[in-house]
Amino acid sequence: ICYLEETDMVTEKVFGNLPSGEEAHLYHIENKSGAYIEVSQYGAILVKICVPDKEGRLTDVVLGYDNLESYFVNGCFFGACIGRSGNRIADSRFMIDGQEVKLTPNEGKNNLHSGPDGFEKKLWKASVEEKQNAVTLSRISPDGENGFPGEFEVSVTYELTEENAVRIVYFGVSDKATVANMTNHSYFNLNGEGSGTAMDQYLTIHAQEYTPVREDSIPVGENVSVEGTPMDFRTAKQIGRDIGADFEQLRFTGGFDHNYVTDGYNKASIREIASAWSEESGIQMDVLSDCPCVQFYAANFVEDEHGKNGHVYNKREAFCLETQVEPNAVNVENFHSPILEAGERYYSETVYRFSVRK
Repeated sequence: ICYLEETDMVTEKVFGNLPSGEEAHLYHIENKSGAYIEVSQYGAILVKICVPDKEGRLTDVVLGYDNLESYFVNGCFFGACIGRSGNRIADSRFMIDGQEVKLTPNEGKNNLHSGPDGFEKKLWKASVEEKQNAVTLSRISPDGENGFPGEFEVSVTYELTEENAVRIVYFGVSDKATVANMTNHSYFNLNGEGSGTAMDQYLTIHAQEYTPVREDSIPVGENVSVEGTPMDFRTAKQIGRDIGADFEQLRFTGGFDHNYVTDGYNKASIREIASAWSEESGIQMDVLSDCPCVQFYAANFVEDEHGKNGHVYNKREAFCLETQVEPNAVNVENFHSPILEAGERYYSETVYRFSVRK
């Protein structure tokens, strides 16, 4: 590793060994205030985000595991770098350049998060960014990997700013037309991982529309207004307030697990798309992105997951805000397209910015 000359705030240690015997390292990125994040070379996984609460105590606000071996399974995708395609693709197939692409089903007949062997199960090459408080993970996804066409040269950079913002930048180029819709699958609890329910935390999503789904969580093919529904988060409300409402969409998914089409989309610029806040800890998280959409998931199906510090995670003890295009967009013409043409530059940026409200 090449250490930063000025702050020396990026360090590494061995996280564990893969079944192949290869070493996977864990990168600790700290700013001058003492806040820090940790990123695994295996899977480009965000393992920790430790930021101060209203009492100044460092609080780890993401769910995860203490050891590498648990990430070999990671059925909930804790902290995962999802690629090439986040969310669901109906019937695990799509057409591109007149050719049918078939993926491996891993959620009924559908494909979820490019699995069952996506980017979060690969060992990435790591390098420290000299002029940033950051680490870049990179790899070459070969033509046909997990069914996707094209050799995809891809990287993800994790940066921690002095303002306690976690900046994630995805970059890639493919030699054939392919799908590129990468995201991060961190589960947030602003009272700290392992602290119990997150349903009393407040959430705002800057979105006039959401994407209704079928019973198998595949979109019906349209975006509709949140007006007058439990899906409306345009004004801050506690996540748990309406999660048990008698509403078909919530029954289909066991709680919130829906795509929101966020306001002010312009692919050339980043803007705030959501904000969350805990009255108990005082921690606020603002989400900024250049993506058109965000998947809000209330951890409806987390059960008996043995996580960090001896904690056991269960249903609705966290929430996800995964920036993206609409699920199954590759098969729906009126959704935002995830197609990356051959030689085209893929770039996407998402920021989770932390502060304290007392």
